Amino acid sequence: MSRLITAIEIDGAGGDPGAWRGPEVDPGAILTGELALRAVQRAEAAGIDIATFAGTLEAPADAAGRVGVQLDALGLAARIAPATERIGLLPTITVTHTEPFHVQASVATLDYVSAGRGGWIADVSTSAEAAAVIGRRDPAPAADLWREARYVVDVSRRLWDSWDDDAIIRDAPTGRFVDRDRLHYVNFTSPTFSIKGPSIVPRPPQGHPVTAVRVSAPDALQAAADAELVILPETTDLAERVAALRTTDGATTPRVLVSVAISFEQAGAAEQLAGSITDWQAAGVDGVHLRPASLEVDVPIIADELIPLLKARKVVGEARAGTLRNRLGLSRPVGRYAAGSGR
Repeated sequence: MSRLITAIEIDGAGGDPGAWRGPEVDPGAILTGELALRAVQRAEAAGIDIATFAGTLEAPADAAGRVGVQLDALGLAARIAPATERIGLLPTITVTHTEPFHVQASVATLDYVSAGRGGWIADVSTSAEAAAVIGRRDPAPAADLWREARYVVDVSRRLWDSWDDDAIIRDAPTGRFVDRDRLHYVNFTSPTFSIKGPSIVPRPPQGHPVTAVRVSAPDALQAAADAELVILPETTDLAERVAALRTTDGATTPRVLVSVAISFEQAGAAEQLAGSITDWQAAGVDGVHLRPASLEVDVPIIADELIPLLKARKVVGEARAGTLRNRLGLSRPVGRYAAGSGR
């Protein structure tokens, strides 16, 4: 069997809303990003492939026992990028109320800051709270928003291609820094937006940063056809859902990860989880997306116990070097507008 992809979720102090209250947690480190950075560095040292970053447009609920603020996922990933070397970084970006042109430019910039380890999880929002935060449009049905999200993914890739790889000249003696013939208009129109282009950011190191979709609702399933990485919830019919993704009309061949919330409060929990991950691999998944209840408590156990167990079972191996696309076994796309691309 092939080596499984491993990913870990960064969400405040952890997936448990009360994780910040643990005696091992410095609450101030949540807001400075230090707690997240420490968790990602531990994960990277253990050989984990990807860190994902939870994010929403809505402010967290103002309730007793909960942290009432959340750092921006993209900003946090950019903060962590220069302090890491190998792990992929995928912030969640809600495309419903944000401008597609600026979304793609931000993801491209993350790819530069991380030296080719960037990507994003495209998400939508149907809530009135998110609409009120931005104030640009009213809430809409999820099916409409996921349809729009597919257009955002499409135009993002076109804008990443709007600069040829050799568009930058930097010829100081002649004063020519960009070859204008190697920049391209995308002239993209969807039912809800239009973009002329080109991008304001040169073509990213990976060509296309990795695009992921979290299939947490049926309406997101069609958008998964456009993703290179698909995150599925743990379900009893996992094998059937993976098979359905593999046969979706028009789909590429996405890497499918099963997402699971974890807490190592009980003895033997790491061994039990290793067994479950082995079963998921047999069900056809390409990897596992771990959502620790507490970053300070659970991530060290993931790094020191779970990953060694998976290596001993030959479920995971040594990570590939290079860009995130290389690490996931994905080729670097040829720019669609470049001469001789045939696209």
